[in-house]
Amino acid sequence: MAKLSFLTDLCKGCGLCVAACPKNLLVLDKDTINKKGHAPAKITDQSKCIGCAFCATMCPDCIITVET
Repeated sequence: MAKLSFLTDLCKGCGLCVAACPKNLLVLDKDTINKKGHAPAKITDQSKCIGCAFCATMCPDCIITVET
């Protein structure tokens, strides 16, 4: 099982990672606002992540780390 981690305070909420996830596991967390004033990305079900790293590849700010 892969593990995703996010540097949420650096996320600008662009949504590119959300669109890139083939399992539709990422969302923008509308309940949280980071230091930049944006809704950061988060994973909804860590156990279903396949570790493809499409999200990390698409992130323009490199805030996503995928550990397999």
